[in-house]
This record gives sequence, C-alpha cells and structure tokens, in this order.
Amino acid sequence: MKAFKKRGALTHFQILSEISKQDPHLKQKDLAKKLGITIQAVSENIKTLIELGYITSKDGRSPYKITQAGIDKVKRDAISLRKYSDSVLETMNHYKTIWPAIAKEDLEKEDIVGLFMDNGVLYAHKKEEAATGVVLDSAKAGTDVSLTNLTGIIDMSVGEVTVINVPTIKDGGSKACDLDLIKHIFENGTNSGEKIDKVAVAGTVARAVTSILDIPIDIEFAAPQATANAARKGLNVIAICVGDMSKAFIRELENEKIKFNIIDGAK
Repeated sequence: MKAFKKRGALTHFQILSEISKQDPHLKQKDLAKKLGITIQAVSENIKTLIELGYITSKDGRSPYKITQAGIDKVKRDAISLRKYSDSVLETMNHYKTIWPAIAKEDLEKEDIVGLFMDNGVLYAHKKEEAATGVVLDSAKAGTDVSLTNLTGIIDMSVGEVTVINVPTIKDGGSKACDLDLIKHIFENGTNSGEKIDKVAVAGTVARAVTSILDIPIDIEFAAPQATANAARKGLNVIAICVGDMSKAFIRELENEKIKFNIIDGAK
C-alpha cells in the first residue's frame, strides 16, 4: 500500500475525504474530533495540503475547498486502499482458525476428535464428545495438538470462588486469623461441597497463612483476574486476601458473573 507509506499520508487522505464532502461549516475542531487527533495536528496538515495544492482556503481558514489535484489524489489513494483491503479479505477467507489442545492419545492429521475440559485444560481424543475438531498435524499423547473446524459446545461448568478476607498486619496479621476455619475450607471445599482446585493469595499476610497451614499457592500475581479466569474454566478457587484487597476480587467476579462467597478469616 505505497500511497500510505509516508508519514501522515493516511491523515492527509482522511482530511481530503472530509473536505471533499463540501460542508461549508466544516471547521478544524470538527476534523480533529472525527479523526481523533488534536486541532494543532489538523492545522499543520491543512497547511501542508494547501502548500501541495490539494485544497484552497482563504487565510488558511474554513471554508476549505478541494482542488482537482486533491480529488485525483483521493481517488488514487482510495483505489490503493481498496486493493489492499481486498487482498486482506481474500487472505482471511482462506485463513484457518487454529485452537490448541492437549492430545489425550496419539492423534493423526485429519482425525476428527472429541474435545473436553479437565481441570481447566482442553483435551482432545478419539471418543465422541459434544464438541469436535479436526487435527491439523499429528501429535503424540500428552503433547499439544493444533485443531481447526471446531463445532459443538464444550461441556464446561463455571467454577465457584471462596474469598477469605484475613486481617492486615496492623490488625494482627496471621496471628489474628482463624487458621482452623481456613484449613477446614481448603480441605472440605466450597459451600456446594465441591473440592478446591486452586488457591490464590493477595498480600503478605495471605502468603504467611498458606505457609503456616502448608497450603500450596497456585495463583499469586494478578490474582483477581487469574482467579476469575480459572473459575470460567470450571475450577473452584479459594482466594485468601488481605483487608481491602478483597474489593478487587469482588469487582472482577461480579463483572464476570461468577458465583462467590465471602468469608471473614479473622478470629
């Protein structure tokens, strides 16, 4: 797309296109708003277009008029842009959407496979499932396999999150926590009786609590977002967080419409 290789060429094309509509009330602030650039940038570009003979203006102000040279330039650039767009669309029409999964068994190219989720991971095997795909390249069991032509619905329920709010260090930290309660929740699961799949922590006190109780940490960084992502994949998460950090979890879970419970982890 040679027409737009030079810096500012696309902006010139956009400004000329707007001016060609012959709106006598078109002002620089209108152009700035439509193009998403500053008024100063519009002013500088208009000055250049006047110097190049593509538009005319009295004292550099509106109303602006496009010249024949400007019209010819817009037509050339529009044709160039259309050709480029057509080539991109043609490429996209032949592009295959590829999805990764883990091969549950040895798979061969063009095998039609069933897809299922297990512990938040997508697997492919030769058994019948509600969702299917086609293998693009052969893969050994336990390795990643590329799939295309996905159809159907992957059977996957949304997980549940248990948010345990623990005291800040000023309020006593881990010494003020109900460790027996936290251990009980970890070992006995959610309110629905489902086992806990992942543990998220946010804050130093939360980390100390997991260390004291010998609870493994799965999620630590960007914990609210990662917790929501895990729940979307069907995992049940216990999120131990300090003080107001629970607000970030609640906000993320509410936005994603994920079921959650909040428990006071203090004595």
